[in-house]
Formats: sequence, structure tokens, C-alpha cells
Amino acid sequence: MEFAAKQIAEFVHGRIEGDENTTVSSFAKIEEGKEGALSFLSNPKYLPYVYNTKSSIIIINNDVKLEHPTSATLIRVPNAYKSVIELLKLYASFQTKETGVSELAFISPKATIGKNATIYPFVYIGDNVTIGDDVTIYANVSIYSGCKIGRRVIVHSGSVIGSDGFGFLPEDDGYEKVPHIGTVIIEDDVEIGANTCIDRGTIDATIIHQGVKLDNLVHIAHNAEIGANTVMSAQVGIAGSTKIGEWCMFGGQVGVAGHITIGDKVLLGAQSGVPTSIKDGQQLIGTPPMEKIPFFKSHSLLKQLPELFKEMNDMRKRIVELEKNLSINHGD
Repeated sequence: MEFAAKQIAEFVHGRIEGDENTTVSSFAKIEEGKEGALSFLSNPKYLPYVYNTKSSIIIINNDVKLEHPTSATLIRVPNAYKSVIELLKLYASFQTKETGVSELAFISPKATIGKNATIYPFVYIGDNVTIGDDVTIYANVSIYSGCKIGRRVIVHSGSVIGSDGFGFLPEDDGYEKVPHIGTVIIEDDVEIGANTCIDRGTIDATIIHQGVKLDNLVHIAHNAEIGANTVMSAQVGIAGSTKIGEWCMFGGQVGVAGHITIGDKVLLGAQSGVPTSIKDGQQLIGTPPMEKIPFFKSHSLLKQLPELFKEMNDMRKRIVELEKNLSINHGD
């Protein structure tokens, strides 16, 4: 299916520079452009590719000034990235998508499934699970008994919702398992990435509030609570009984200790390790987390530590020599 620059510009409310009849039938990254493809520019570091990309149309911000001409047709918009998202949604709407419940899925007769649910093969849904309207559950997802899933939730392949939390009581002869009789509550408009695990509460519920987006390979431990519209990148781990605020953003591999509270609108850089509570609105990185500028200054000093250590040892030796010489001279 082909679309002309004129049609695309009308859809995204953009302004054309070039041939309005140029057509495209696919998307491509600007650095890997090809004829008949649409690309976009939102990150300034990719600006050089505008001049030699083979893509036929480029979505570009209004305020970008070009130093050289380009062979591509440009469509200027206030926010190129946002416009491309709208185009991707339009493109996806034309793709064939399975609907309904697969015969290869196992759904307990005691479970309740809402309207317009799409459930793929080899999904397991246990007793007394409640699933809201317009939910999509991809292949090989397991939802344990008693869990509650809201409306318009998307769960990607391989995810496990409601497994037992990691609770064991040390004994002289080993570890006694702590029963987990709680549940998981996932509110509306949540998206859960592939192979993500959300453990059930020990007694009460593990709660994922409305609008939360979890990437692949995220782990939410028992009795944790994730605030509305918080997003977490891949391999984030949240330990048990920790409360995360609303509108937080966690980079990849962030680890958060148990039984602490993270405030609203907290931004944590990738691989941050969080041992204690954090107040609202902070932007931190590192282990323990600190503000960005002190972190990067400290990180740059790490590279110099071997030389600094050598200099310190040399200074120590010189001081010892000076003290020895002073002692000898004083004795004379």
C-alpha cells in the first residue's frame, strides 16, 4: 500500500518541501534509508544522514535548518517523533490481527473474560482470574489463580503474572517456604513486556496501577506497588513491599531494594541501584543514586584512580625520605 507525501502531510498536519506526489510504502531508519521508504529525524546527531539518505520522504521538525539540499521530500511538523508514532499507528491498523480466544489457550471455567478479548495460543488462565474488556494476551502467558486484569491491558509472550514471591524462612536444616495467598491487581491501560514476572502478594496484593508500561524482563516482587503512568525499561527489578510513585521513569537494569518508597516523577538512570527511599521529582543515577553532574564527575575520576594512587605512593615515599633526612640532620 502506497501513500503520497500530500496524504501524509494532511494526516500529520505538516508542510511539504519537495514533490508532494512522492510515494512511500514502508518505513526505514534514516541511516539505512531506501527508495520508497519514509524516515524521520528527531535526534540532532542523525542530521548528517538527511543529506544522503535514500529514503523518499523524511518527517522533520519545523526548527531544523539544513545547510545542504537533500533529494528527499521533507514534511515539516512541530514534533517529528510524535508524528511518526501516529503514522505507525495508522500503518499497524491496516495489518491483520488475530481476534478472539484461541482454542489452544487454557482458560479455567472459573475465570471471567471481558468483551473483545484477544487471547493467543498456549495462554494459561487460572481459577477465578478476572480479565477486563479489550485485553490482548499473547502466546505462552501464564496468569495464576485470583489475579485481576483491567481493561485494554496488553501482556506480551512469556510473561508470568501471579507466581509465588521469593519468601523463605531460614531453618537449621534448610528453608521453609512462606505461602503466598495474595493476588496481583493490574489496572487499566497497562502494557507488560515479554518474559516479565509479577509476583503475587504474600497476604495482600501486588498492584500495578493505571497506565504503567513495563518493558521485557522486568521483575516486580511480592506486595510491591507501582504508581500510575510509571515506565520501566528492560531488566528493572523491584524488590518486595516497595512503593513506586506516579510518572516515574526507570532506565534499564535499575534495581530497587525492598520496603522503601520512591516518590512521584523520579527519574533513575540505567543500572542505578537504590538502597533507600527517594523523594518526589529527583533525577538520579548510579549506586547509590546521585545527581547527574556529580555522578559523571565521579565516574570520570575513576579512570584516573590508578595514576592518582601511584602519585600518592610516590609522595608517601618522598615524605618518608624527607622525614628520615630531617631526623638525620637534626641528630647531627
